[in-house]
Amino acid sequence: MGDRDDRQVQDIGFILIDGFALMSYAAASEPLRAANLLAGREIYRMQAFRDGGGAARASSGALVPCEGLPQKAGGLHTVFVCAGGMPDRWQAPAVEATIRLLARQGVRIGGISGGPHILAAAGLLAGCRFTIHWEHAPVFAETFPALAPERARYVIDAGRITCGGGVAPLDMMHALIAGRMGGDFARRVSDWYLHTAVGGSAAPQRASLAERHGVHHPALLAVLEKMEATVETPLARDAMARFAGITPRHLDRLFAGKMSSTFLAEYRRIRLEHARRLLQQSPLAIGEIALACGFQSAGHFSTTYRRHFGQTPSTVRG
Repeated sequence: MGDRDDRQVQDIGFILIDGFALMSYAAASEPLRAANLLAGREIYRMQAFRDGGGAARASSGALVPCEGLPQKAGGLHTVFVCAGGMPDRWQAPAVEATIRLLARQGVRIGGISGGPHILAAAGLLAGCRFTIHWEHAPVFAETFPALAPERARYVIDAGRITCGGGVAPLDMMHALIAGRMGGDFARRVSDWYLHTAVGGSAAPQRASLAERHGVHHPALLAVLEKMEATVETPLARDAMARFAGITPRHLDRLFAGKMSSTFLAEYRRIRLEHARRLLQQSPLAIGEIALACGFQSAGHFSTTYRRHFGQTPSTVRG
């Protein structure tokens, strides 16, 4: 299926999981519509699918009419799974079976936002480079420890296309349209949506550490990045200072002066934020989440969580 042939219509499918983000779906599908308008003919044909057919409900409540899941590839060239909301709702055995079947028949399979989670559950990401929305990455890591998503806006790797979601599908579709129709045509499509700053595949999904924390000191940024990477096995203050190449006292002064906080308080906040995402999105037991976030016991975790957020982990679970 070479993408350089623009003489035939490409059929692009979107399997929508209830709770999908309308922005992500629109950012992936609208460039195809614009490409048809600018080409003056149909070069892409889009179809929306849902398990059971009917209307798929976006997280905003908007409804998108869908057909039932395809039973065979037919003329499908690429199918994207679009999922959002909470991963514990993504139990989609019928969708998994469908995309496995389509992949065997040569259809290129993609995932947008939380869609890569479903691709992984279907066994379609082994040996592939891929990405997933940063908010879903902690749950993904716990569910599929043998798979490692890249910190990228989108990844195109052989028969798999994955994207973090949000507005990143605009960048992804620019690359796909350019691969088929050429860079000049893809630029016209992007300009149609005032998308003048097209991001590369490896561009970050989130603002930089400096922007998120409001600090610019290199040693402090190195420590904060290390904190985010070691929530399960937190490093001691002295070890972290050695990692950053500064003394423990200097580390304390940086946290006090630049962040009006302390080393321990900031490390605890990062681990608790990670725990909150796991509580909201994963099926892990509270004790398992406690260990995954560096707490020695569920009791200690619950007490610390309640002091920080004003509610217990079990309350979050409802």
